Amino acid sequence: MANNKPIVVIGSINMDLVVRVDRLPSAGQTVLGGDLDAIPGGKGANQAVAAARLGGRVHMVGRVGRDEWGARLLAALADNDVRVEHVRMTPGVSSGCAMIGVDRHGENSIIVSPGANARVAPADVD
Repeated sequence: MANNKPIVVIGSINMDLVVRVDRLPSAGQTVLGGDLDAIPGGKGANQAVAAARLGGRVHMVGRVGRDEWGARLLAALADNDVRVEHVRMTPGVSSGCAMIGVDRHGENSIIVSPGANARVAPADVD
């Protein structure tokens, strides 16, 4: 990136729990899936990592829970050169989580539990 100004991303930070299935279940139906993958993600975190990989000086603003996922999410951001000093660990609430089923055609079905993401407030951004 030619411009070396800092990039600030304000957004969600989630642990994505991904299971591949032959087909997505209908309402009330259960299907057998493959192995479970826990992948750091979230729309905001994914944007921050992408910008950092393109050479940006990226700072993430958001919240994670004071839990095992929160620690893993912070480490994944830092490992991708995203500054995390403005990500707060929030006690008493879990980190955000997305449960994602992906079928053999690449179609998906997603349920998001926002967790600590829902606690981001104007003061966090200030």
